[in-house]
Amino acid sequence: MKLQCDVEVINRMLPTYGMKGRGKGARAVLSIGRHVDKTTQRSSIYLLICTAKDRAGSKYKLKENIEKFFTMFMDEGKATVRLKEPAVDICLSKADANSLKNFLSAARLAHRGNDADSMPLSTLTPVRARDVEKPKKKLVVVSKKDYPLTSNFPYSLEHLQVSYCKLSRVDMRMLSLKLLRKLDLSHNHIKKLPATIGDLSLLAELVLHNNHLEAFSPALCLSSLQRTLQYLDLSQNRLQALPAQFCQLRELVNLKLDDNKLTSLPTRIGQLSKLRYLSAAHNQLAHLPSDFRKLSLDNLDLFGNPFTQPNPFDHTIQLKFPLTLKELASRAVVNLRIPYGPQSIPFHLCPELDAAKVCDCGRACLDSFIQTSVSMNLHLVSHTVVLVDDMGGTEAPVQRHFCSLMCYCEFLDNCVQRGVR
Repeated sequence: MKLQCDVEVINRMLPTYGMKGRGKGARAVLSIGRHVDKTTQRSSIYLLICTAKDRAGSKYKLKENIEKFFTMFMDEGKATVRLKEPAVDICLSKADANSLKNFLSAARLAHRGNDADSMPLSTLTPVRARDVEKPKKKLVVVSKKDYPLTSNFPYSLEHLQVSYCKLSRVDMRMLSLKLLRKLDLSHNHIKKLPATIGDLSLLAELVLHNNHLEAFSPALCLSSLQRTLQYLDLSQNRLQALPAQFCQLRELVNLKLDDNKLTSLPTRIGQLSKLRYLSAAHNQLAHLPSDFRKLSLDNLDLFGNPFTQPNPFDHTIQLKFPLTLKELASRAVVNLRIPYGPQSIPFHLCPELDAAKVCDCGRACLDSFIQTSVSMNLHLVSHTVVLVDDMGGTEAPVQRHFCSLMCYCEFLDNCVQRGVR
């Protein structure tokens, strides 16, 4: 039984002499195994701690020698083993939580002296230098021949880049790296993302530039990424649309969508209140959603989209009289901010409510509305704007929706008064 972690051995007698420990652990390999005492020739189970400075290691007898286990923070990879003789506390940290639990269970059995023959004991030998190196936090693989096929990714990784390896899917071993903060899978052939990427509870940056993605899963938008993801690069893929739930990723600061096949942006994009950098150049956008007006950006790039020439007097009428019961109920749920979900309403209605349109009057509409578009200077939502076209323009058409004929007529009156054509 072995465990890799940081270890600090504190002598409990130090305070008696007016001294204290360093308060800093060293990377170590801990082993539980049998050792024959040269004096008594008796075999007993020992704990061996090997560090970079002491690769031969220090041995501590375990049978009936553990005074107490401190395991309050075991789920965080921390624990302390208090020995009777010598009077030391063995403080463990930065360990894999599951491995730590198994290791402490083995130490507890060794202390009691029962089932010793069935325990997975290690050979108490000096360790290799690489076994006691500091935890690896960054790994960059940019060649297929360097891809680890026979060994696992270091559990301590915070930044992993795997590019130019022709991956057709995400390696599930990556999704067990619970400390991962940046995952870069650019320049591969990935077509689909597993929903379990959302289990990476610390992930702040996800780079998927130049892959074959055709969709972005709604499940990812509803995962822990809602609370952590700040940088998302989906450029140079095959995306035609983003789910309505995409706007639940409210921690996003930088979003790259260039060189896809997007025909529209999410209806509720204005909910991305922390977004500062948005790039969606070279897509198939004919117009921007009404909610786009709520953004407050530092930099915006929409170059190379086939934006249509807007005319507020050209409109699409989808009003139905009288309003259906479904429309009335849906509008009430959105306007009154009534919580909803698949547990309270039919599942298929949830995406429709998520994508509800907002009239100029502030009320919601779903299937019954009047739609038109008007030109907006993009400097109203962004400090810096990359030119929309080769003619030096910085304006783009923005959709507008109206929940009733009265709201649309008021809008047209305002357009006439302002001389909009």
